[in-house]
Amino acid sequence: FASYYGDHMVLQKEPAGAVVWGYGEPGAAVTVALSGDGGIIIMKKTARVKGPSGTWTTVLDPMDRGGPYALTAGQGSENVTLRDVYFGDVWLCSGQSNMAMTVLQITNASQELAAAARYPYVRVFAAAPARSDVELEDLERIDLPWSVPTAENLGHGNFTYFSAVCWLLGRYLYEALRYPVGLVEAAWGGTPIEAWSSRRALWACGLPEEAGRLAPEAPAPGPALCFAPPLSPALSSDISPRWHLSGPQTPSVLWNAMIHPLLNMTLRGVAWYQGEANAFLHTDRYNCTFPALIADWRWAFHVGSAGQTEPLLPFGFVQLSTYRRQSPDDSFARLRWHQTADLGVVPNARMPGTFMAVAMDLCDERSPYGIHPRDKQNVAHRLHLGARAVAYGEKGLVFQGPYPTRAVLEVSKGLLNLTYSQELVCRQKDMRAFEVCCSPQPSPCGWLPAPVVAVESRTVTLALAGCGTLVLGLRYAWAEWPCEYESCALYNTRGLPAPPFL
Repeated sequence: FASYYGDHMVLQKEPAGAVVWGYGEPGAAVTVALSGDGGIIIMKKTARVKGPSGTWTTVLDPMDRGGPYALTAGQGSENVTLRDVYFGDVWLCSGQSNMAMTVLQITNASQELAAAARYPYVRVFAAAPARSDVELEDLERIDLPWSVPTAENLGHGNFTYFSAVCWLLGRYLYEALRYPVGLVEAAWGGTPIEAWSSRRALWACGLPEEAGRLAPEAPAPGPALCFAPPLSPALSSDISPRWHLSGPQTPSVLWNAMIHPLLNMTLRGVAWYQGEANAFLHTDRYNCTFPALIADWRWAFHVGSAGQTEPLLPFGFVQLSTYRRQSPDDSFARLRWHQTADLGVVPNARMPGTFMAVAMDLCDERSPYGIHPRDKQNVAHRLHLGARAVAYGEKGLVFQGPYPTRAVLEVSKGLLNLTYSQELVCRQKDMRAFEVCCSPQPSPCGWLPAPVVAVESRTVTLALAGCGTLVLGLRYAWAEWPCEYESCALYNTRGLPAPPFL
């Protein structure tokens, strides 16, 4: 088998078929058998080992949720058997250090670790950090083979394994689904999106130049990759001297070593927590590079799994949290906006089948881990609501906060009335969350505070003092640290915050 198969694993259940692959002698026949209680064979498949790669692949018939099963692959007199195999939903979790942050490091860590034993059907696997200049067929190393969760393997160390956001997402999904969930972590702290992107995706966004030269012959995959025109170099700054990226920055090296080897897996969804690095590197191209990565990963996993992973693979992500309280820099705000392809909420026309967890109100000034807030429970809770609504089609589930649908200017009164999509709860009425652009020209914009005059059921009234009739723009929560812990200006009645907008 390939390195990421093992005892205790979860394979994707029906309606998809789980892809199984491995190595053998070129030209040899490999027999794959799935057996249940008492060793009774339920399914048998035969695959031919291809040369010169020496790999074989087969697709199991769709299986209902449950287990345990044994999975055996044999070639001649040799065979390998994997035991305690279950069928359920498999989720891939990727990104940088806020995804890599382990259960050991989060709020209420001891209670969370102690609770691990109650979830034996949420299985975990972690790829080791690795980079490669070429696309690899298999993982170089594994940090955590498929395992039943324990306090030890969920809290191995700081930023090693296992991911707190991934674990909590899987645990919350299991509590809603009540069948096995498999979690695959592939994360590396301090890494930009360019390192996780294939050459195709980078070429489609025209970034960076050296990435384009890597594979000029590579055709774009089925879906359109780029949803925004490449920006001029003047609009996209190089890495800030204030920021040090601890992980690899070279284009495609993490795609090559940590994602490409997984493409044969049949997946149910992806969870992504990344972006801090790009708040200081090619920030204003993220509105292309992020949708491009999503479209490219979807295409690659669909093709790599022989069509078993669905083409519109559900893709959830965490919007950036906070960094520095009084920073005048708006790079975090711009990156949050670009995470939605500059449309504010997802799913949207540019990013279908996606869902987002807003995290700007989950700040943690006293975190010993700096840019890494310890409240990952709320992050995962919001993420799992999006998964239930978008990936599982749960009707009537509120999974995102309120968003403005209409703005009406009352010139004579100097007021601006905003209508929102949901009933509002105002937690900080006097907070300077709203700003208006009052310049005689749109660039550069002179942003002035727009105090909140009134909040009613679904409307917010803002005062335009000093702005008059010349209102060219409006923005909300446009700051690196826009609110205190769980105290942004606006929420819905379910406690979900209104996302920032421009």
